[in-house]
Amino acid sequence: MPKIPVMQAVVEVLKSEGVDTVFGCPGAAILPFYQAMEIDGTIEHLIVRHEEGATHMADGWSRTTGDVGVAIGTSGPAGTNMITGLYTARADSVPILCVTGQAVSTKLHQEAFQAVDIVEIAKPVTKWAVQVKEAAQAPWIFREAFRIARSGRPGPVLIDLPLDVQKQEIEWDSAIDAPLPVTRAVPHGPRVERALDLLLAAERPLLLAGGGVILGEAHEELLELAEYLQVPVQATLMGKGAVDEDHPLYAGMTGIQTSQRYGNASFLESDLVLALGARFGDRHTGDLATYRGSRTFIHVDSEPTQIGRVFGPDLGIVADTKLFLRAIIDLARSRDAGRGAGEWVARVQELKATLTRREDFADVPVKAPRVFKEINEFYGPDTYFVTAIGLYQIWSGQHQKAHKPRHYQVCGQAGPLGWEIPAAIGVKKALKHTDPGAEVVGIVGDYSFQFLVEELAVGAQYDVPFVLIMLNNEYLGLIRMAEDHGGYDMEYEVDIHYDVNGSDNVKIMEAYGCSGVRVTEPDRIRESLEWAREEADRTSRPVLVEIMIEREGNTANGVSIAAVREFEPVP
Repeated sequence: MPKIPVMQAVVEVLKSEGVDTVFGCPGAAILPFYQAMEIDGTIEHLIVRHEEGATHMADGWSRTTGDVGVAIGTSGPAGTNMITGLYTARADSVPILCVTGQAVSTKLHQEAFQAVDIVEIAKPVTKWAVQVKEAAQAPWIFREAFRIARSGRPGPVLIDLPLDVQKQEIEWDSAIDAPLPVTRAVPHGPRVERALDLLLAAERPLLLAGGGVILGEAHEELLELAEYLQVPVQATLMGKGAVDEDHPLYAGMTGIQTSQRYGNASFLESDLVLALGARFGDRHTGDLATYRGSRTFIHVDSEPTQIGRVFGPDLGIVADTKLFLRAIIDLARSRDAGRGAGEWVARVQELKATLTRREDFADVPVKAPRVFKEINEFYGPDTYFVTAIGLYQIWSGQHQKAHKPRHYQVCGQAGPLGWEIPAAIGVKKALKHTDPGAEVVGIVGDYSFQFLVEELAVGAQYDVPFVLIMLNNEYLGLIRMAEDHGGYDMEYEVDIHYDVNGSDNVKIMEAYGCSGVRVTEPDRIRESLEWAREEADRTSRPVLVEIMIEREGNTANGVSIAAVREFEPVP
């Protein structure tokens, strides 16, 4: 077997695992890896301005492709800068690989320059964190990292590479190598039968699509089951897009923040919930006693320890969502259990038609729901959206429609500010072969925008066009609302307005070689979106549409799905 540089073997492993784009920042402790990538020349590398940005780009790439995104950094602070991205990926079950350089092995105990035990730091926010101690282990550790990242509940991994290990040669022949197999949890037959019995016996059942439906590529099976048995479908925030929201069986989203009025109402009237790849997050459930009520719960998840984590379901099933849905569909068809739409479907459709929220505001300053009305009307179902955390995420969940899986990307559980710009870059690069002309749009707040604003330079340098739609209230809006309406009776250190116009975000865009426009009237939103589309296409760079919204707008919220407070008059 030939002897080759160990980092050459690693690059060959990356390529065979489907990696064609990586995001990173070179440094002295990772240069042998970079040298191997340069010699190979087939993996595209984007130089980030901050290593956290690299992780979020890899995250956006992964959420779009369904495969493992890769971020690279050097030793010391590069690795610690990646922790937020690892946590975000872990929380949302996104498979990414972070590769860090490290000081030479013999110096790790001597407090060498930029030497930190990144493996121990990363363990709580990864599925696996490991340091390569022997060069011959490296390709096998990378193979195992990809297997772990993809298996069961997907998630992030970290590999730490000491400089001396990177410089060695090993025996390796990529011609006889291949990715390690990934097994999927097969549902146990008797539990599938019990699930179908319960589903058919229920008078008002719901299917609840969590993020696991999208991760498991199970959206087609979900719709097939729903249509065959005529069972309405809801989605969690992470499951948004699993079913077209214009489908007659779509029953909205339940929650105490990102939810629809008809979603909560139909959930409260249900008597059985079949939850597929859902975590039962606290922003979804609210008060557990109300959420659980007297309804029956069936919980399907590929990760055994997720079942019973929040509450004990009536029936738990460890299974891949796609395999489970295929099994229950086949069983239902073998029983000839198909049925037409009945009173329950009609009731859900009635709630969907009547329990809505206003969006047709003409106010100045602009009311946020009007922004999402314009977004829904302007962009088609093939558009890819990313959004992070804040009032704008909640408004988006309440008002913005999603039509296809992997087209609505949101960091749901960790909620890191600054996620949108790098995530949008990752999404756009993920589409370079499959759909290079697809529109990518980031919904961002004025505060989050500035957390990783430097990554605009990456979009400009590598000609990555996308549109940012900013809802600017010059506040930490979500925290202001929590202070004002959460029992604290204060408004302390949340107002970030200063001078006449505050931060000039259009000038910030221009400083990075990009462009933007500020909108103050609702009737100018559509023409500004049209301009941004044309400008992104013309310049092949990021473009900003900054919309000045009312400063103290509030989102509907509550502590229970039965008691959500509405701040605007409802239709």
